[in-house]
Amino acid sequence: MRRRAFLTAGAAVAATRPAIAQPWPARPIRVVVPFGLGGSADVAARFLAEPLSATFGVPVVVENRPGGGAVIGTEAVAKAAPDGHTLLMMSNTHTANETLIPNRPYALLRDLTPVAAVNVAYHVLAVHPGLPAATVPELVAHARANPGRVDFASSGPGTPYHIAGEVFCAMAGIRMNHIPFRGSNEARTALIAGQVPVMFDAIPTMREQIAGGRVRGLATTGPERSVLLPELPSLTEVVPGFEASIWLGLMAPAGLPAPIAARLNAEVNRILGLPETRAAQARAGALPMPMTVAAFGEFLARDIERQRDWIRLARIEVQ
Repeated sequence: MRRRAFLTAGAAVAATRPAIAQPWPARPIRVVVPFGLGGSADVAARFLAEPLSATFGVPVVVENRPGGGAVIGTEAVAKAAPDGHTLLMMSNTHTANETLIPNRPYALLRDLTPVAAVNVAYHVLAVHPGLPAATVPELVAHARANPGRVDFASSGPGTPYHIAGEVFCAMAGIRMNHIPFRGSNEARTALIAGQVPVMFDAIPTMREQIAGGRVRGLATTGPERSVLLPELPSLTEVVPGFEASIWLGLMAPAGLPAPIAARLNAEVNRILGLPETRAAQARAGALPMPMTVAAFGEFLARDIERQRDWIRLARIEVQ
């Protein structure tokens, strides 16, 4: 009886070992994108999904969960098990939300953990051809002559395009009305139709509209001129110190084991370093942004402070 009890207990212990030392990944990896289809975060997640799947030997599934200014999808990841099977594709919308949405159901650096930075891209300031402004100084002069009567579109409150518009107004000393839409596609359509005359948007997408004469490009928002729109000045040439971008990164639920974070980080950085990745990113107007896990965590903390400063400068209303 004693031997039988010992064997039974031993079998029970052995049966628990696979659960304790379970290899990772043990099932498909889910990448939650808290934005709509076709946006930069969605495109980046799908770009990474195939090579990550090939390396780890499991499907990497992209799940779009937009809504609530990225809060809905982010909350779902924050509440998921920290086992490396649920990731969040996030952006500087999230670092802005730390100030803009104080009552959100999570804190970014408390409830999620950094995994890897992905890329950074800059915007283009575009206007409808019907607006009497062919340059940034002309836009500024027109807005000053018509205070509060010029609108600018964005993909939603708290998005990088919204904050770019508000900070531009603050630094240029003008006042324009923010008109939020449910994503860049809707905002861009309104700009092309002349319903809203001004918008900051992604360079590759708006480049086609500029070439077709449907909108007029005035400037890009990087520290230097864009290779995709080299004929346009950088906005900092006209408004010194102005710079605006959208960057992307991966996070996971807090408590993710460090070895899993390190493996994911190393693989994302490997993919970002491939020549074909750099070429694809350049075509999309983006630059790979490889970092260590620790460096990305420091970057996030700095960007939360940077976004807070910009929000205060532009007097953007906190929700």
